[in-house]
Amino acid sequence: MINSKICDLLGITYPIFQGAMAWISDAQLAAAVSNAGGLGIIAGGSAPAAYVREQIHQARQLTDRPLGVNVMLMSPFAAEVAEVVAQEKVPVVTTGAGSPAPYMATWREAGCAVIPVVPSSGIAKVVERLGATAVVAEGGESGGHIGDLTTMSLIPQVCDAVSIPVLAAGGIGDGRGVAAALMLGACGVQMGTRFLVAEECSIHPSYKAKIIAAKDIDTIATGKRLGHPVRSLKTPFSKGFFDREYDSSITNEELEKLGEGALRLAAHDGDEEAGCFMAGQISGLVHAEQSAEEIITEVMGEAEELLRKASAWVV
Repeated sequence: MINSKICDLLGITYPIFQGAMAWISDAQLAAAVSNAGGLGIIAGGSAPAAYVREQIHQARQLTDRPLGVNVMLMSPFAAEVAEVVAQEKVPVVTTGAGSPAPYMATWREAGCAVIPVVPSSGIAKVVERLGATAVVAEGGESGGHIGDLTTMSLIPQVCDAVSIPVLAAGGIGDGRGVAAALMLGACGVQMGTRFLVAEECSIHPSYKAKIIAAKDIDTIATGKRLGHPVRSLKTPFSKGFFDREYDSSITNEELEKLGEGALRLAAHDGDEEAGCFMAGQISGLVHAEQSAEEIITEVMGEAEELLRKASAWVV
């Protein structure tokens, strides 16, 4: 069985984090992933602190395994959610969309392992100096908000830049991705898109169906003009947004407003016209709905078999 330093550090069985997807990664999904031996993560997104506390309590009714909460630092409720995480002594907190510096001392005093999601080696070095326990280095193949670098080029550079553990994210959906990430120097992976089709994931059935039907060329990145690009499935909404992005008669404010609530429309309502179905480039590798346990068991089994055979390439 694959065991890495991140497993020992966090008390998990497998070096797999479930990505924190706003409006999607709730208590039910996070608990299922944690029960299966990975690290389930509740997404704070732009939700108020009361919602996040409720999700933490619900998850603890469903699992006694380590859990995480993701704090989106550009959320208007970030400070309140950060305080909830400390009060509840959540074992792991991941962060994105900003600097965790204002909250690091509070989280560390509460005993939280702080693992920021980073898009570059420079930011990885910054959060290491702030006291991060580890980092998730995420390439632009991922779904949702993305950076510029690909996972293949990002991971080894981040591993060279910091001395803390590095997890790989972006473009990882099966055992081949896990094995590759380990060979690049990562000690684990984070997967989001693959868990969209988990039986315990509560998104609308049409969302899951779109992921399962997707091909390798079926995602698109929009929002580069606004400085925070997003990868999603090609739909009437995403194609329309892309076209408007290069229309100089539309202001940035109008463009931002166009995207408000689009993810919720996809996740909760399955709205195929106005919804934004965030997903990564590995969507074409996803072929069936499975339980979280089946996903993790399958992925880790594939990775272990590949790594056992790795010596065949060395003469």
